[in-house]
Amino acid sequence: MAKFKKIVIPANGEKITVSEGKLVVPDKPIIAFIEGDGTGPDIWKASKKVFDAAVKKAFNGKKEIAWMEIYAGEKALSVYGKNKWLPDETVEAIREYNVAIKGPLTTPIGGGIRSLNVALRQLLDLYACVRPVKYYTGVPSPMKRPQDVNIVLFRENTEDVYSGIEFKSGTKEVSDLIKYINKKYDKNIRKDSGVGIKPISSFGSKRLVKKAIEYAIANNRKSVTLVHKGNIMKFTEGAFKEWGYEIAKEEFRDFIVTEDELYKSFKGKMPEGKILIKDRIADSMFQQMLLRPSEYDVVATPNLNGDYLSDAAAAQVGGLGIAPGANISYTTAIFEATHGTAPKYAGLDKVNPGSVILSGVMMFEYIGWNKVGKLIENALKKTIKSKVVTYDFARQMKGAKQVSTSRFAAEIIKNM
Repeated sequence: MAKFKKIVIPANGEKITVSEGKLVVPDKPIIAFIEGDGTGPDIWKASKKVFDAAVKKAFNGKKEIAWMEIYAGEKALSVYGKNKWLPDETVEAIREYNVAIKGPLTTPIGGGIRSLNVALRQLLDLYACVRPVKYYTGVPSPMKRPQDVNIVLFRENTEDVYSGIEFKSGTKEVSDLIKYINKKYDKNIRKDSGVGIKPISSFGSKRLVKKAIEYAIANNRKSVTLVHKGNIMKFTEGAFKEWGYEIAKEEFRDFIVTEDELYKSFKGKMPEGKILIKDRIADSMFQQMLLRPSEYDVVATPNLNGDYLSDAAAAQVGGLGIAPGANISYTTAIFEATHGTAPKYAGLDKVNPGSVILSGVMMFEYIGWNKVGKLIENALKKTIKSKVVTYDFARQMKGAKQVSTSRFAAEIIKNM
């Protein structure tokens, strides 16, 4: 067991371990948390109360979470000192204890780490960003039928333009690169360009699509859609699509039917118990999500498309304030708020804690405590339906009662 300088390991808890690729969860698992920056402390405090109450109710006090605080962002600076935005022992603690949950983190200004979230994903190889997006009755939405949206989006986390391979306009590095490409490959990149490189690999694409299909099988989902811009970027996003179909046929042949096969071999009638594997061009998919969302179930995408699409889907069902997310590797997972830090609301006990609360639901499902997740989700639904909500919902709902972050959490606990 690692020794930490600043992290205090709970004496009453036990480590979640891994055996044969599966989590072994004790009755008092140690789960790491980062409270987050800006509004993070407010929403974490409220969310933790909901989590603890649900665990207590679900297991009659026989199980409980041993929470272990770890540090990143602004709080890490105050604990570890200047420029320690993401201390090594924070990464080591997540690696050792396997499961963590976090609030929103600020992005450091200036050099060094460009994004704490991206850094965590890359350092821990959290290759799948998983975002379920569905509608809860009563949540204000701009859509006529938001209830038709019920997707789980798997976004590749480690490649694409987010890999950070960029060269600034005017530097010697970019000048040398432009000269080489223009001469060697007869291209015409303008001399004053900044240049970014977009790697998408067979390895990265296949493991992401594999995780999406495994999820679809385990959760009785009907389809997996590969979203790409392969009509233009044939050797990166087009390859993502091809590799996605390859892994589907290689490893899941007994479970899947491709869209081509559906019409060629089954006359358009889906065979019982099979999952449909299809693909859509990215820009078309944005339109489809607005016009025909009920046709989409599990969605797998490269990094950038997934970022856009998950936020656009969340907007249809009430916005990022209620959008959960997780970043998952083979056995390591961080569950997180998908929204920003909203510093102007910091300490005001005002913002919606729904994103962290629903990320907690995902976390409890991940560790096999499904009963806890259901309790929380059902109580949240009931609270929203009763129109006792935070300001972001209250200002859009007729007859709503506006309450604070902490009061909203108390209402959820009351409704369990």
